[in-house]
Amino acid sequence: MSETNTTLYERLGGQTGIAAIVEDIWNNHVSNPAIKQRYAGSDPENVKRLVREFFGAGIGGPETYTGQDMLTAHKGMNISDKEFVAVVDDVLGALHKNSVGQQEKDEVLCILYSMKGDIVHV
Repeated sequence: MSETNTTLYERLGGQTGIAAIVEDIWNNHVSNPAIKQRYAGSDPENVKRLVREFFGAGIGGPETYTGQDMLTAHKGMNISDKEFVAVVDDVLGALHKNSVGQQEKDEVLCILYSMKGDIVHV
C-alpha cells in the first residue's frame, strides 16, 4: 500500500503508535508549567483514553469517541492562546519523540488548529 493511500492513523502506527504518542503527550502536559495546572485534578487514565479515542476516530482508526465535543468539553475553561500553543507544542514534541515524519506532523498540526475556535475562549 502506498503512503498516499494509507490513513494518518496507519502512518502513526495504529492503536499501538497512537497509545505511545498519547502517553508522551500526557507526560509533556503534566510537566509543562504553562498548562500542568489544567490537569492537576484529572484522572490520567480517563483523559488518555478519551484522547486516544478522539484522535484515533478522527484520523481514520476504528475507535469510537465517547466524550463530549470540543466546544462543550472546553466551555467555561477560559483557555488562552498561550495555553493552546503550549498544548500544540507538547503534541509536536510527542510526535518528534515517536519519530513521526514531517508530513504527519503537519497534518496533525492542521487538525489541532482546525479545533482552536472550539477550545480557546477568554
